[in-house]
Amino acid sequence: MITTDLHPVDEEGAQEFRSRTSETYARIHGDVVSGKLKPGVKLKIEQLREEYDVGATPVREALSFLAADGLVVREDQKGFRVAEVSADEFEDLLAVRCMIEERALRLAISRGGRKWEEGIVLARFRLSGVGRIEGNEAEWERHHRAFHMSLLAACGSSLLLRLSKQFYDENNRYRHLSRLNHATTRDVRGEHEEIAEAVLARDTDRAVGLLVEHYTKTGNLLRIALKDLATDGHG
Repeated sequence: MITTDLHPVDEEGAQEFRSRTSETYARIHGDVVSGKLKPGVKLKIEQLREEYDVGATPVREALSFLAADGLVVREDQKGFRVAEVSADEFEDLLAVRCMIEERALRLAISRGGRKWEEGIVLARFRLSGVGRIEGNEAEWERHHRAFHMSLLAACGSSLLLRLSKQFYDENNRYRHLSRLNHATTRDVRGEHEEIAEAVLARDTDRAVGLLVEHYTKTGNLLRIALKDLATDGHG
């Protein structure tokens, strides 16, 4: 038996509660990463409960998980708010993300087997089959995330994988907030192909170099966009 909102529930009720919490977490998470919930905005339980049509307890649980992810900040006696963004934080995020994923990718290449390789091939195929066009962003983002995580999947460290997913989401939030789009001269699809080929060939140094270069190119564009946001008074 567990208790929600001061009422004991049986195992079936507990499972339903966990499901509601997971769904609420996913929805708030998506709204934070997409920028719908702006940096610094206070997250009021009652407003979120009405917005997502769910009880107060799942909302509180979801916000606690998001605080652990770094996307939400818990303030003593003040509740929750969306984490702020800054150019300095982004620089730190980019540097740490590259270090974490370099380690994870090196481990994955040394430990990965046939199943891991097949996962990369499948993720690359699915990503290449989705155009990054207006109205299709959500599907592209889902496959893009799956592709990058497939590269690291065989690293053997749940902590490295968890941190990689967290940093991916935090980086994605910066990209959405800065309104960075795909209208650049970069061949992002080509970059993904090169990274995948180097990984599958077990060319560790080249694979790591290409991955870091891939993130650095995005970082350079984000750096410019963040400066523009600050100039406009939105940063």
